[in-house]
Amino acid sequence: MVAVERVESLAKSGIISIPKEYIRPKEELESINDVFLEEKKEDGPQVPTIDLQNIESDDEKIRETCIEELKKAALDWGVMHLINHGISVDLMERVKKAGEEFFGLSVEEKEKYANDQATGKIQGYGSKLANNACGQLEWEDYFFHLVYPEDKRDLSLWPKTPTDYIEATSEYAKCLRLLATKVFKALSIGLGLEPDRLEKEVGGLEELLLQMKINYYPKCPQPELALGVEAHTDVSALTFILHNMVPGLQLFYEGKWVTAKCVPDSIVMHIGDTLEILSNGKYKSILHRGLVNKEKVRISWAVFCEPPKDKIVLKPLPEMVSVESPAKFPPRTFAQHIEHKLFGKEQEELVSEKKD
Repeated sequence: MVAVERVESLAKSGIISIPKEYIRPKEELESINDVFLEEKKEDGPQVPTIDLQNIESDDEKIRETCIEELKKAALDWGVMHLINHGISVDLMERVKKAGEEFFGLSVEEKEKYANDQATGKIQGYGSKLANNACGQLEWEDYFFHLVYPEDKRDLSLWPKTPTDYIEATSEYAKCLRLLATKVFKALSIGLGLEPDRLEKEVGGLEELLLQMKINYYPKCPQPELALGVEAHTDVSALTFILHNMVPGLQLFYEGKWVTAKCVPDSIVMHIGDTLEILSNGKYKSILHRGLVNKEKVRISWAVFCEPPKDKIVLKPLPEMVSVESPAKFPPRTFAQHIEHKLFGKEQEELVSEKKD
């Protein structure tokens, strides 16, 4: 296994300028600004906050209003802050404390959990490896593992330190799985479908996988030149994110980068490509990225709710397709969709080069 330089080690080495692999292309640099100033901006569009208090209310009118709000945010933004989501603040704090303590261990200690992408061992501690011609790197280390269903987990790969890590993370995964069901129901109703339809389409209780990625963004000496995570859309059906209240998330909305505010006790939720495909583009999978800063380490806990890789063919649901609104996406398995995102662009570039 090739030794990988961790971004944390680089950040702590006392460098004042970052290696060229981390410097973003010129056209991207124009839009990277100070994240703390960006977060304070009150003008312009803001990521919606959705109160889920009444998502299962017995009062039909109240319930419908809540579902309508959620639907509107999914149609317009595809990302939102969820409040009154039913997961206890105490549990979220335990999950964050456990993750912070794991990342507080020495790099040597964390290396015991290192993944090995070359051999397909993707779970564990890692850093992005250059996967493209320009060798672009991101200013983050991470820990990635499957957290649900319980029978598909491999606890031997989970951190043993701190001792609460496994219990807190397992409990949180169970709670998130219940929350995902509530959200899938509301989003199904929002499309005029049977309440259990979307969840069935993405694998149901047996097959939907919850994968957690803890993103650790060290302090960066030149934050105006780097990104913690480059612009992308999530491939998942839904993504739920906790963070340590340090800003960094930016969304590309109406042609501009908008910085998400830090909303206490909230969970950020993204609609991923999977739901965008099933809804034939009605629900949006928004382009987003992560900024870094000089002063504070940022940590986020993203849980991706993903369909099984090969068992389901993802395509727009028949009810979402009409003469006026033809299918925008070809049928692909989840694995093929990921493949297309990784290599499709490169193929398209090769084809256009050949045409010239």
